[in-house]
Amino acid sequence: MRRAALLCLLLATTAGPAWAQEKPKEAAAKGDHREQMKAEAEAAWAKPSVEEAAAVSHGAVTVAGQRIAYTATAGTLTIRDDDGKPTASYFYTAYTRDGSVREQRPVTFFYNGGPGSPTIWLHMGSFAPVRVTTANPEYIRPAPYGFGPNPDSLIDKSDLVFIDALGAGWSRPLGDKTGKDFWGVDQDADGFARAILRYTSKFDRWPSPKFLFGESYGTLRNPVVAAKLEDAGLSLNGMVQFSTIMNYGVRQPGYDQNFLTLFPTMAATAWYHNRLQNRPADLPAFLAEVRAFTSGPYAAALAKGSTISAEEKAAIARKMSEYTGISEAYILRADLRLTLPRFQTELLRDRRLAVGRLDSRYLLNVTDANADSPSDDPASTAVTGAFVATFQDYATRVLGYKTDMPYRMTARGPGFDWDWKHRAPDGSGTHLMPNSAADLAYTMRTNPYLKVLFMNGYYDFATPFYGAEFDVNHMLLDPQLQKNIRFTYYDAGHMVYLNPSTMPQMHRDLAAWYDDALRAAASSRPPARPEAKAAQN
Repeated sequence: MRRAALLCLLLATTAGPAWAQEKPKEAAAKGDHREQMKAEAEAAWAKPSVEEAAAVSHGAVTVAGQRIAYTATAGTLTIRDDDGKPTASYFYTAYTRDGSVREQRPVTFFYNGGPGSPTIWLHMGSFAPVRVTTANPEYIRPAPYGFGPNPDSLIDKSDLVFIDALGAGWSRPLGDKTGKDFWGVDQDADGFARAILRYTSKFDRWPSPKFLFGESYGTLRNPVVAAKLEDAGLSLNGMVQFSTIMNYGVRQPGYDQNFLTLFPTMAATAWYHNRLQNRPADLPAFLAEVRAFTSGPYAAALAKGSTISAEEKAAIARKMSEYTGISEAYILRADLRLTLPRFQTELLRDRRLAVGRLDSRYLLNVTDANADSPSDDPASTAVTGAFVATFQDYATRVLGYKTDMPYRMTARGPGFDWDWKHRAPDGSGTHLMPNSAADLAYTMRTNPYLKVLFMNGYYDFATPFYGAEFDVNHMLLDPQLQKNIRFTYYDAGHMVYLNPSTMPQMHRDLAAWYDDALRAAASSRPPARPEAKAAQN
């Protein structure tokens, strides 16, 4: 027994350490496997490259009876800071007319808004040589989607460059930069300005006439970018403000201006849905009357606040009801201040329908007929699937752009916190909420040749046409410079191009405007500045 016990003790002291050594080996093996997996994932991580990519293809489209051959380039633009350090990679798609003379050929830079939206909407829906087929106003049916040559493309007037915002589409920060370095009014505009300057230098477009085309938040961005480009020595020929919002300050609680801004669009919406007792035949004439009421009696009534008399309040409510189809009692309970969500659900409540925000012609079947706001925007959900699927197929199969990075439909997400502060170039200090109409006025005074076209949909609640008119009227430009501004209106909502019947007219309006802008640049003398005229007198 004693000998057996000693033998067991000996075995324990010799075998124990060998057994214990197996665990570290297994742990080390597992650790090596995890490191290997991490290394493989790191190697396969699809990241943006500092080296600029480009996929070149060719196509042709017939516009106004003329066959136009073009080159399409889908790629990236690497922007750098003032020290030459790469900071971001911007994805773009450019369409350039073959055989054109670059000194005479305009180039137009397009972007959508958001903020944080890619430019898929303008690219696939408006004036590129190709276009998604849309109807007016209805939901686009599931695949297969209509897509093909765009007979209303602007390729007959200008080369076209569509650029995605940073963090959206295939645009990404580089190096130690993150989205936060670009997500703000001034930061975003600086990035776009640098991307435009990079394209201009890379493709030798400095002698070319240049234009900006922004939609929605892109119209707030446009004046800020224009001022930055002007400071960098790039003077623009023109700017298209498509569904405009330049002033976010008036949307803050406690201000009455936004109720005024929305009212003419409410009247247009009631007119469209036949909710007026004595519906006029002519919408533009009707809206001229509504504008006069809005800027006159309605604005005066709201300015009085709680000091307004009961008699005046009742009179204003009667007129508002006449123009919108909303009952006087409802308007009085709202203190003459109709909010957009309540109007959307109240106008057609008896039919259990709500009207859209982006386009009030679109209708939403509501679950709760007593709801005070719609649960969705039917104008947005109606088209998203068709645009996304079509672009994904077109970018890879036709344009030939290859990447494993996901195409982001928005930069919004965890960590997205937009910096709304803005320092205007006119010396007015920092705006806590931006009003880039100040930037536009500054740039127009600096560059008296700059032409600006405001294109508006009557049924757009996201960026109502009256808001653009109000902001322009308060830029306080000299009468000579006011002549450089033009407004056009269409039977459509926010994304005017969704209405196919508007496309030919928009093309005609834009073609005439481009011709006018180029003639102005070719003239021998600029418009007289106010101080120059004063000196002459």
